[in-house]
Amino acid sequence: MKHNRPRIGVLALQGSFAEHVESLRKVGADSFEVRTPEELEGIDGLVIPGGESTTILKLIDLYGLREPLQKRIRAGLPILGTCAGVVCLCTHIATHAMDPLGIINIEVARNAFGRQVESFEEDLDIEGIEGPPFRGVFIRAPIIKACGPEARVVARLDNGTVVACAQDNVLVTSFHPEFVDDLRVHRHFVNMVEAARSRKTADATA
Repeated sequence: MKHNRPRIGVLALQGSFAEHVESLRKVGADSFEVRTPEELEGIDGLVIPGGESTTILKLIDLYGLREPLQKRIRAGLPILGTCAGVVCLCTHIATHAMDPLGIINIEVARNAFGRQVESFEEDLDIEGIEGPPFRGVFIRAPIIKACGPEARVVARLDNGTVVACAQDNVLVTSFHPEFVDDLRVHRHFVNMVEAARSRKTADATA
């Protein structure tokens, strides 16, 4: 049975998951916290929030989520990863010996802008986001050092540093869209989820 509102889970193991749930609800999604493989069933999209990437990856394995996550995402589940979520979803981490999920073909450097006291904000032009620049909030943020041929850059800092990429059903941002009142990134992700639902429905009836 198709739900009228897209059902978007937010991985709630650690980090800023509550803020994502609130933002997604504001833009019309049925959003809720996800912690177990069973709770992945029936969702139309997923967010991996900012937080501590080493902790999130350890808890993903502890809760038995790694294989179910990889299977669902590779089967087309739309996913948004922000800050630590970028580290969790990448294929290679340049600065630390960690085992990411290997979903989006990018190389990431953790905490590349320095410690929390060196957090900053910058206006960004983001592909697919209409209107004025989006205010990016960077807190102990990773940078995207390199993109494979499948991934495309969707936002850079003024100095050229890559801070957002997309690949198929995956969108990742080094910044925290959940910490600003501007809901355009969450609305854009909901549009991705709706498009995926429409394709799935069309395939099922073809």
